[in-house]
This record gives sequence, structure tokens and C-alpha cells, in this order.
Amino acid sequence: MSFVEELVPHLPEWLGRQRWFGAKGREVSAVDVMSATSLTDTEPLLDLLVLAVSFADGGPAQHYQLLLGRRQEAPGELEHVTIGRVDGLCAYDALWDHTASAWLLEAVRAGRTIGPVRFVPEAGATLAPPGFGRVMGAEQSNTSVVFGERTIMKLFRRLNPGVNPDLELHRALRSVGSNEVAALQGAVEGALGGEPTTLAMLQDFAGNSADGWAMALASVRDLFAEADLRADEVGGDFAGEAARIGETVAVVHAELAAALGTVERDPAELAAACSARLDAAARDAPILLPYVDAVRAAYDAVAGLPEPILAHRVHGDLHLGQLLRTTHGWLILDFEGEPSAPLRERSRPDSPMRDIAAMLRSFDYAAFFQLLSSDPGAFADDRTGSSPLRWHAKEWAARNRDAFCDGYAARAGLDPRRHRPVLRAFELDKAVYEVVYETRSRPGWVPIPLSSIKQLTAGATSGSAAG
Repeated sequence: MSFVEELVPHLPEWLGRQRWFGAKGREVSAVDVMSATSLTDTEPLLDLLVLAVSFADGGPAQHYQLLLGRRQEAPGELEHVTIGRVDGLCAYDALWDHTASAWLLEAVRAGRTIGPVRFVPEAGATLAPPGFGRVMGAEQSNTSVVFGERTIMKLFRRLNPGVNPDLELHRALRSVGSNEVAALQGAVEGALGGEPTTLAMLQDFAGNSADGWAMALASVRDLFAEADLRADEVGGDFAGEAARIGETVAVVHAELAAALGTVERDPAELAAACSARLDAAARDAPILLPYVDAVRAAYDAVAGLPEPILAHRVHGDLHLGQLLRTTHGWLILDFEGEPSAPLRERSRPDSPMRDIAAMLRSFDYAAFFQLLSSDPGAFADDRTGSSPLRWHAKEWAARNRDAFCDGYAARAGLDPRRHRPVLRAFELDKAVYEVVYETRSRPGWVPIPLSSIKQLTAGATSGSAAG
């Protein structure tokens, strides 16, 4: 029996425990190894596996990537990523193995090709010096390894045939000299279903930076701690940063348009896509049913616009957690788009209002997440009296949403608030998605997007959307 045959029975249970496995809650009917590329012939043995996961509900299979390591005995620091004994050896997820991570970095530096796997350094890029990597622990859908203070490698766990938009857009932005993203250093490329497929990418590592989501939450906490002050009177006021984020997003949009061109989209086609997502969401989250007609009316308003909508490649999944504040300004991360969406959809030109609406939703999320963390019953229908912090949350969200739009308008020469029907429709499209996500994953957070839908369908199109 081959090591692959021995490995397969261990995989269903192990996959279900991984943060990056995107099908939690679905019954796995089978896990097959589609391909196995042997990378080394000395310990640790390294094999790059592509797994095909099938489901009992009959839905399409999903494909995941695993860098498998095998040793006679795995050291203690690998215990938490051990899969089991296979062919007399200990099998584990090798990204946590220092020897394996060092090998990966050198494979990219050397431009190696092993079977269908190509390690491709970016021309003119400077990688970290030789050495092992350390795995970052905050990610959900991928796994990143940092080398020194220079390089970060992101391994895409779920694979789709085709070039990943994150790699494609970083290459495009590098071609126009963008300073608003971490510079591309290289990639690992393979094949899936006969098509070229992105396995990993390497970028400059932004050390000594701060996460946008964490900064925003700290600002809201500062406001809540000074309940007698307004948002602009508190030392942790975030509006200046929100405006700078708006400027950064505007610059990146202009760079993407310059690098990859613009097209026109039919408003009716965009509205129809939103309506189809709404129908599917209402089936998955019946709590949306009372709002379906009002949401669809907002989409119909877009369908009736007389002019086509300008479109170009956009980020596709923009939020505060995709932003890093460095000493030089803001960097935008992760141009992969919404991982659950088909690659064809993520690679299609879209209205820049998609990203702007997503950022507005993120400011609402920061304010009202912190509200629920401080006062879990803030949205309760049977509450006697309103939450004393809810007004502050609304004020913070409105101030920062407007500051973001001001910054975007100053740099782009286009104020998103002057495109209310399109911006409102994209906010609703995002909020509908959020209701489904929260219903499945974090039911306690459902009031955040649901209150936004109530407010947006009542006609609010500026300031804070959450009530």
C-alpha cells in the first residue's frame, strides 16, 4: 500500500479541524488525492498534495492544497499539525516545519521546477535571506509564513483552476509602480484540471504595521470609555485615518484601471446578479424574507439607470482587516476577492462602488461589533430603553463613513455619495451576504447587517447605515 493510500483515511477528520477548511458543517463523503508531487527525497520528505473533497449533499467537489511532511518522529512543536502515522512515518502539515519552510524559500529564490510545480521569483525582487519561516496565526482561508522581516509567503489552501486574482492584480499593480500594496516577490504555480493554478505568492512583509480592524476597534472603545464626549473630541478619533484609507483606495482603483483597462457594465445585468444572490440568501436565511421586496426595489432602481456603469478590476473583498497602517501610510492586502465566489466572477471587472460599499459596511461592523461586545443586548427587541452606547456607535460609524468618502472624493475627483442608487444597492448586496454568513457562523452578530438592511431599505443612503 502506498503512503497516499494510507494517508487518505486520516484526512476527513483532520480536514474538519482546520481553520482554513471552507466546508465546515457539510458531511464529507470522500477525500481523494488528485495529485502528489514529491519535492524532496531526504528527511523531512515533502510532498505537495492536491486534495479533492466530495460531499454527501452531492454538491461539487472542492480542492485543497496540503504540503505534507513525513519524518521518523516529529518534534514536539509539530504535534498540533500531525495527521497520523503513514507508512511507518509521522505525517504532518509541513508549513510549521522550519526545515520545510526554509526549503520553500530557497526553491523560489532558485526558480526550481519540479514536475508540474514551478517556483517563480519576480524579476528584480529581493527575497529574505536564507532561513526558516514562522507561521502567522490570524488567517482563516489561507496560511502565511513570514521569513525574517522581509518576505511573507501566502499558501492558498482552497484551489481553483486559473490564476488567482491576488497574484494577477499584484502583478498588474507592480507593473505601474504601486506603493499602496506590498510588492510582489514571487509565486508558486502548478496545475489543476489541466489549467494553470496559483499555489502560493510571496510579497514584501510589512513589519511594525498595525491592522486596520484593530485600530478601528480601539477607536470605538476609546469613545465608549468617554461616554460624555463626541467622536471628534476623543483622543482615539479615527476619522483622519478613515480619510487616508479613502485616498488609498482611490489611488489603487486608478492604478487598476490604468494597468488593466476599463469597461462598461449594463446596470440591468448588475441588478439581476444582485437579485439572484438575494433569492439564494433568502432561502438560506429566512430572516431576510420580510425585506426581500424592499431590497429588490433598490436593485430595480439600478436596473433602470439610463447609462452604463464604469467598471474595472477591483479588490472584491475590501474591509478594515485587509488594511495595514505602516509608517508610510496604508497598504491594501489580499486581492483574492470573495473566496467562496467562482474564480470567473472574482476576475470580472466590477464597479468601484463594490469596494466602497464594502468599506462602508466595515465601518458599521467595527462600531456595532464593539457595541455588542460591550452590551450584548443592545439590539434586543424586548429591551426596555435604548442602549446608552448605541448612539455613540452610530455617531462613530457615520463620522468615519463620511471621512472615508471625503478622502476618496478628494483623490478620485468622484464623490461616491453622488452615486446613491448604485452605492446603496452594493451596500445591500453586501449586507445580505453578511446575514447569511452570520446566520451560519456567528448568530449573535446577525443584528448588525440586519439593522443595516432595515435602515437602507427605509431610504437611508448616507451616514451610518446601521440603526
